[in-house]
Amino acid sequence: VPLEAFGGLYQQDQWSGLQTIVIIERIRHLWNKTTHEVQFYLTSLPADAQHLGRAIRQHWTIENQVHWTLDVTFHEDQCRIRSGHSPRNFAILRRIALNALNQEKTLQRSLRQKIKQASMNNDYMMTVINSFCKA
Repeated sequence: VPLEAFGGLYQQDQWSGLQTIVIIERIRHLWNKTTHEVQFYLTSLPADAQHLGRAIRQHWTIENQVHWTLDVTFHEDQCRIRSGHSPRNFAILRRIALNALNQEKTLQRSLRQKIKQASMNNDYMMTVINSFCKA
């Protein structure tokens, strides 16, 4: 929905560049239940449903792939760290490790194999850290 269709927002001057408010309604039918959710997005892009839909799907595709990788490779969903700032800190460390392993290109192996190699070989671990620091 173009911003003009709203007739102005509360303190609109604080929303510099805002052009469009996107409203997405998702209804998902599973065999035993139906879920319904509504999501709102604010964007500086013009109101073009096709373009915005592609951008949102692309964002969630990337997000889901990263989550899948973190869950399968680092077993993130099975982690029982629950107290204080620890869950967020470990999530950040996992993402740093994932990025560092993806930056390292000399060993053409899976992420699990790279993790195992880095855990057993200090020289390779330093290669991973160095390639991450140079990027």
